[in-house]
Amino acid sequence: MAVAVIEITTFRLAPHAEEHAFLDADRRVQTEVVPNHPGFLRRTTARGDDGAWLVVVLWRSADEADASRRVAEDHPVTREFTEFLDATSIRTARYSTLD
Repeated sequence: MAVAVIEITTFRLAPHAEEHAFLDADRRVQTEVVPNHPGFLRRTTARGDDGAWLVVVLWRSADEADASRRVAEDHPVTREFTEFLDATSIRTARYSTLD
């Protein structure tokens, strides 16, 4: 049985962040950064009614998710994306699929 990894990151936007600019940065991460990393399967972003945000990324393995994180944190597009987030609100969790 192949096990994939679901990585879930929740956060709020920083007080200065404009939603349309954040969404542009998010689109760039989704099209220019993570799809180019080995093991990437899918990524989606969602907004809750209470203003909270969620990014879900599906990876083929935890090792590939770890490798992507190391590479992405220095990428200029990722740094731009991170500037829109309230750093105190960021939470990341990982889950292994069962199917």
